Parts: sequence; structure tokens; C-alpha cells
Amino acid sequence: MDAWSRFRRNRLALVGLVLVAVLALSALLAPWLAPYDPARQSLIEKRARPGAKFILGADEFGRDILSRVIYGSRVALLVGVLSATIAVIGGLVLGMIAGFSGGWLDSLMMRGIEILLAFPYLLLALAIVAALGPGSLNTTIAVGIWGVPAVTRIVRGSVLALRETEYVGAARALGAPALALLRRHILPNVVPSLIVYATLFMANAILLEAALSFLGLGVQPPTASWGLMVSTGRDVLLVAPHVATVPGLAIMLAVLAFNLVGDGLRDALDPRLRGS
Repeated sequence: MDAWSRFRRNRLALVGLVLVAVLALSALLAPWLAPYDPARQSLIEKRARPGAKFILGADEFGRDILSRVIYGSRVALLVGVLSATIAVIGGLVLGMIAGFSGGWLDSLMMRGIEILLAFPYLLLALAIVAALGPGSLNTTIAVGIWGVPAVTRIVRGSVLALRETEYVGAARALGAPALALLRRHILPNVVPSLIVYATLFMANAILLEAALSFLGLGVQPPTASWGLMVSTGRDVLLVAPHVATVPGLAIMLAVLAFNLVGDGLRDALDPRLRGS
């Protein structure tokens, strides 16, 4: 049974895949799906309740919440995909160097990684954003850098195990260069676990971007961001709870979707779980 067949047997993973597809389509087709301009203000209709005109209501500036949630999916998906790419590429390079070289270089690199991992994840991201400045691009870079240490440890552990296998030892005895060993024998065995981790990392990236935007250090207004919408809606939570609740539910569904897909990919790609 191939990986796709095993993935399809996991109904929760399929539900997550459908939610991710909806998120991607919302981001791609936002100009056509959004009923209003997400930046259009109408103080007469501020904090309007959900109804015929505004399906999910209006925020404190009279902006359509549904339109802003749809456009906010672009920020969430952009930060999730790009930051996961940064984390995976950076961690892959550092982890393969540390795991395959060994010795003092491995010890030096891992001591630096352990220092970074000792920081609380939000504090580390805040420090990076404070150094780079707020904004969508800097938030993406900060989230990506935050994920590099964890990926480095995962890759290093896999490389340490793979370099002691018989087929790698045989290839090395035949005179295969280090780059060829990494490319042909080690990298293909590391990629499946990285795919699973990248999917799960996107969920954490969306959460972290929302947290940074909530604190005012992420995406800046008037750009629609779910975390920023929750932040502005907390001031009117008792008067108009839908202003903060709707983007909060969007964050929850997006994080849930990527976690479900990641769990499904883990079960499909992990050979130890194929018989279960």
C-alpha cells in the first residue's frame, strides 16, 4: 500500500486536507471571494452585528469582517509557507553539516543550537522581530529563523543514525565523496520526516504570526491579519464579541487543519506505523 492510500484511510487527515485547500483557495481567490474591500471603512456601521449586509458583522471601523478574514488567509498562508521553507532549508543545511562532520564542529554547532532552544519560543521571535522591525516580511523571516534550531536537531539526529548504516559505510569504502553520500543516500531518507515537520511547523507559524501581530510587532494595519483583528477586537469584546471571535475561530481552524494533515502524513510516511 502506497503512502497516498494510507493517507486517504485517515479520515481526520482528509478533513484537514480539505480545510487547507479551502484556506489556499481563499488566499488565491480573495479579490473575487471577498464581498467588500477589506480596508473600506464606514463609521456609521461600526460594530454592526452579523446580518444580510455583513454576513459575519463589521469591526470597530465598519469594515466587513468576512472580507478581512478572507484577505487575512493570505498573510497566514504566506507566513506559514515561507517561514517553513526558511526553517527547513536552514535546518537541513546546518543539521547535515553537524551530523555528517562530527567532532568539534558538531559540538560547537549544537551548543549554539541548544542556547537558542533554551529561549522561550515567543521571546526568541520577539527579539528577532525587534531587531528586524515589524512588517509581513520581517515577521516571516523571524518565524523562519525561530524554527531553524528544531529542524537542525531533527536532521542531525537522522544523519547520525544514517551515516552508521551498512549501505553508507559500503559507499564510503568504495570511495564515494561526502557530497555524493549526502545527496544519494542520506538526503532521501531525511526528506519524509522533514515534510511531516514542515506541515506541523506551518500550524505553529500561523500561531506565532498571530501572536506577534496581536502584540503589534507583526503585520501592521491596515493589512488584514487574523492576530491583528483579534487584538483590535478585544477592546470591544463585551459589546461586539464577533469582532474578535471570528478571526480567532479562523486561527483555530487553520492550525487544526495543518495539524491534522501533519499527523496524516506522519502515519503515511513512517514505515514503523504502516502495519497499524
